[in-house]
Amino acid sequence: MATAVHPIRVLLADDHETVRQGLKLLVDGQRDMTVVAEAADGHAAVRWAQELEPDVVVMDVSMPGMNGLRATRAIKQARPHVAVISLTRHGDDAYLQEMLRAGVSGYVLKQSPSTELLDAIRAVAEGRQHLDVNLPHTGSGFPVRGSDKTGDGRPAITERETEVLRLLAWGHSNKEIAARLDVSVKTVEVHKANASRKLSLRGRIDIVRYALLQGWLQDG
Repeated sequence: MATAVHPIRVLLADDHETVRQGLKLLVDGQRDMTVVAEAADGHAAVRWAQELEPDVVVMDVSMPGMNGLRATRAIKQARPHVAVISLTRHGDDAYLQEMLRAGVSGYVLKQSPSTELLDAIRAVAEGRQHLDVNLPHTGSGFPVRGSDKTGDGRPAITERETEVLRLLAWGHSNKEIAARLDVSVKTVEVHKANASRKLSLRGRIDIVRYALLQGWLQDG
């Protein structure tokens, strides 16, 4: 855990200088974190990450040349222990799925309050994952860790339903899951519907949130 002596070392990657300046003021204004470098493109982000090995990289998704997705893949391949947070305006699940597959530990919307990013930096620096609470989802509530159990300790969802949710969280389509599990697409849809009903999940982003809370995506 970071201390006043050993603050969280943060690399900022964004092609807009004004954005970087604002982020630097925000981060350096915290007692437990400090900016060690800034990058205006993906190539520079990868270079600084390899050289400095920061605790956390705050990565803009939409950068010219090497974008945040490609830069994240390169960083995680070269320095797997470096945590990456995706900072983006895109709240749809397509972007979320791609960045999770690339290896990000956090996903934060630029339009969210600054405290959301600070919470994410602290979380991923401790080895946890963070998904922006402002990402759209339609569920009336969201389960907490361990809520996949019934009151007497029995699993609320079956092993196969769990397997389907895991694969959905990683962005696989119903057809891909059916082929992987050697079942019909209809069977996959039934498992998905049953699990979603039991856990009160309302769409792909809710499924990803649940997977993060269960720790299913940490080894991806």
